[in-house]
Amino acid sequence: MTDEDVRERPRGPVSVGGGGFGSLTPERARVLFLLAARASAFVLLIIFAVVFGTLLAAGSGLSGASGAISASWLAVHQVPLTIGRTGIGLWPLLPTGLMLWLVARDCAKAADHCAAEADCTPVDLAWIAGAAIGGPLLVTAVCLAVADDASAVLALQPPDTLVAFAWVIGLHLLAVIAGVGARHWRDFTDLLPIPLPHWVVPGVRAGIRAVWRLLGVAAVLTVVSFLLHWSRIGDTYHSAGNIAGALGLTLLSLAYLPNALVDTAGVLLGGQVQIGAGSLSLFGIEGAPVPAVPLMAAVPSGPVAAWWLVFLLAPAAVGVLGGLDCGRGTDDRPTAPWATLTSAAVAAVLIALLGGLAGGDLGTFGRIGPEVAISAALAFVWFAVTGYVGMLGARWFAPAAVGTAAGAAEYDYDDGEYEYADDEYDDDYAEDDYYADDEYEDDYYDDDDPGHVVEVDGELLDEPDALDPEPHAESDENSDIVDAEVVEGDLPDNPEVDGR
Repeated sequence: MTDEDVRERPRGPVSVGGGGFGSLTPERARVLFLLAARASAFVLLIIFAVVFGTLLAAGSGLSGASGAISASWLAVHQVPLTIGRTGIGLWPLLPTGLMLWLVARDCAKAADHCAAEADCTPVDLAWIAGAAIGGPLLVTAVCLAVADDASAVLALQPPDTLVAFAWVIGLHLLAVIAGVGARHWRDFTDLLPIPLPHWVVPGVRAGIRAVWRLLGVAAVLTVVSFLLHWSRIGDTYHSAGNIAGALGLTLLSLAYLPNALVDTAGVLLGGQVQIGAGSLSLFGIEGAPVPAVPLMAAVPSGPVAAWWLVFLLAPAAVGVLGGLDCGRGTDDRPTAPWATLTSAAVAAVLIALLGGLAGGDLGTFGRIGPEVAISAALAFVWFAVTGYVGMLGARWFAPAAVGTAAGAAEYDYDDGEYEYADDEYDDDYAEDDYYADDEYEDDYYDDDDPGHVVEVDGELLDEPDALDPEPHAESDENSDIVDAEVVEGDLPDNPEVDGR
């Protein structure tokens, strides 16, 4: 077996007999049940507490509690609802993000449990995805039925069933991919019909990091805008009425904070955020009525200042950092910047997904959210162009870090099943009970006893002038004297071998 045979990871999932979720056992059934129920139960528990706490604080009856709970579950999954004659499609992202994080964590644990017994096969991944999606789908079906019954008490119109199921399936499928892919992305790549190019994974990671960096800059800018418009925040609490109302407005603003960060990121890219009939960008502001919540106090009222264009340096800097990551961690070249382009494409897709989730209709205010297509296109251009500059900088100023990093990343397996470093490979074989060629020549095997190794320790004395020949020696040619000692090793545990 050559070094290449040991280092090469066999493509395609490997399954050990009875491993994974292919054959259900009580332990595997318990893991799948927890995956299907734990995140949903936790979300429902929080919804119960919020709904009953709100109704009790408002001093109203509990007759509409079931409808409110069902509507809240659908709202967490971003399902558009119609309450009375008001259509609401803009729901806070914070509860949705927390729910998806819980699902992704449970999926990662289920995948770890599967990998502990055997490599995850497509059947195992299907079991994990089915459990993660099946539980929420069941709860959604119940909530749709309850919302239909509660329409007689509340002014709540049940949403379209297919639309509700599509949102639930889509969100939880993203959570499955994120949870399992974060630790076991190689199981996904093994399902591909062709080998995955070595620059894809570093490019995907760089794209995800770029989006996080851009959202971090957006968070800083949002906080600064809050501080600059602090006097306007107090005006939004005038309609609160009491402490409970003020607390509710504060929690509502915190729940919508991720939406605001995504909108700010779209503005930083040079795009435009639609606020009902108005809009906001670095190049112009069109005023329009905004919801009276503390979060909207951070929205600048204009006019646009010329120095606002300095904020365009934010996506440029993020793109350069992403290019540096790709240049240092891959073999990207000026003529083949594949990892850099992959990073830009992944960032554009993520910006589009976040923009679609962060925007929606809000009653009479109209649509509030970023222009998804423009933001995604600008993200790709920024991160591709400035990322290319960063990649060139990495090639010029850090050439030693480029080298074979891509090749090492391709086979850098965390589980250590297939990858052995050169020194580790040599050390492993040095410690094994293997014999070199010269050692094989020194051993003598008895033909009569194949299991018995006879070691010969001898010394040839070829000094005829100094020694007297034996009486049977007829000439000096036969006068070589061999002084040897035969040492027999321990007999093997074999009844067929005679004792001493």
